[in-house]
Amino acid sequence: MPVFSLDPVQNDWCAQLRTLAVERLRPLVEKGEPGRVNRELVSTLGQLGLLEMLFSSGALEICLLRESLAQGCTEAETALALQGLGTYPVVLAGTRTQRDRWVPEVCAGRAVAAFALSEPGAGSDAAALALRAVPDSGGDGWRLTGEKRWISNAPEADFYTVFARTGSEQAGSDEAGGGGTGGGAAARSITAFLVPADRPGLSGSAIEMLSPHPIGALAFDGVPVTRADVLGEVGHGFRVAMNTLNLFRPSVGAFAVGMAQAALDATLEHTAHRTAFGGPLKDLQSVAHQVAEVATRVEAARLLVYAAACAYDTGAPDVPARSAMAKLYATETAQYAVDVAVQLHGARALQRGHPLEHLYREVRATRIYEGASEIQRTIIAKELYGSGAAGRAVSASGPHATEPRR
Repeated sequence: MPVFSLDPVQNDWCAQLRTLAVERLRPLVEKGEPGRVNRELVSTLGQLGLLEMLFSSGALEICLLRESLAQGCTEAETALALQGLGTYPVVLAGTRTQRDRWVPEVCAGRAVAAFALSEPGAGSDAAALALRAVPDSGGDGWRLTGEKRWISNAPEADFYTVFARTGSEQAGSDEAGGGGTGGGAAARSITAFLVPADRPGLSGSAIEMLSPHPIGALAFDGVPVTRADVLGEVGHGFRVAMNTLNLFRPSVGAFAVGMAQAALDATLEHTAHRTAFGGPLKDLQSVAHQVAEVATRVEAARLLVYAAACAYDTGAPDVPARSAMAKLYATETAQYAVDVAVQLHGARALQRGHPLEHLYREVRATRIYEGASEIQRTIIAKELYGSGAAGRAVSASGPHATEPRR
């Protein structure tokens, strides 16, 4: 399909999702406890078939799903996205036994997943992981020792996709990775593990954030894992992480576009009816031009997101660059759109409980997690100059990717 338009069926589906988010999912969010996993919400996402779509649909459909939900209920969108982020490595690289055990449970909304990549000293520099997987003297396995931080759904998840160092190499200047998929000795020494939450030696604590999502830290005190817990191949976990992020980066952009559109809709409604200086705000050129600028940037961001998703679905060679461009521009645009909306609404938009106050807290983290804006620019530049290397500067920093979300 052309990247510049959606067909009527897709438009109708997106409208249904927006209505569903407002009428069915938002009431569940309001019943939940901020900063905690909302299992009733997750269960409902499963019952509605939305979680299963994360693993049976293409990148474009995932982007449409996230954008539409975000316009009506950001918490529902985040809960859905975090399930995808934590589970996709299992879908991508898991054994049949691993997939059969966990994927149906996630799709049904009965199990909560988490993507555990970031650490206190390894955020944007995702290849510099310090969590060690030390060979177990007892046989075919390892003991995980170290810490993860900013992990979405921690410490309440039922299982974690954990990335740990199984080799002796440390992060160094040689760690440029092809197309953002990892390379160099240090990146090649990382292994992905599927770790159930009930493993001995695994503990965690919640972290209170600006936006009240379930985010926490994990402590690994000799947590036992075996080859049956490895996702993919030993030493190839960095590639699993980067392939997961290449899919979810455009959809982070879709989440941002959904929030930006919500801010734009609120601004159009407010400026059309709010009177000042003898008429509606929309009649003031300074206001109308700001709204026009927001609308133009939101549409441009949307098109970048759709193009990146289509590139992923068709296996285009420039997926890392397109994903980075979409994530960068969409999240920066969402920050701009929400800020303009707050400015044009005035003090009412800063009142606790106002939709824009909520968006103002939600939008800031998108420029950090799953690759900060600075990291996206690094990826884009390296792709443009033909190095084929996004290097160590492929981030999982912040909520969502490191924590999820997200």
